[in-house]
Amino acid sequence: MKAKKNLIIIGDRVLIDLDERADRTGSGLYLPATVKEKEKVVGGYIVKTGPGYVIHDTSSEEPFAANKKKELKYIPLQAVEGDYAIFLKEAATEIEFEGKKYLIVPHSGILALVRTEITEGEG
Repeated sequence: MKAKKNLIIIGDRVLIDLDERADRTGSGLYLPATVKEKEKVVGGYIVKTGPGYVIHDTSSEEPFAANKKKELKYIPLQAVEGDYAIFLKEAATEIEFEGKKYLIVPHSGILALVRTEITEGEG
């Protein structure tokens, strides 16, 4: 029997695979590491997202009522798996999971999303 590890992203955070092609200019020249370190904005593909922002329960239930396990409710994130995120590098935390490096970024650290949508074109 094999055990599979599953990385669960919490709250309003997203797991990003850093775009390694960002170390080149548009003409294909490689940028040295010192130039890359100075960048404040970077990009990458979203691999996983957390469930979103928790909505606090404002029901009028008595606080001393039986200890029921309440199901949390969330406001979903705009970012979805497969989006290309442009985000603040300083907001990211680098992790390694199963031998691969990723960045965890709070949703508020994302500046813009590039989402590919397939549409039927005329022609």
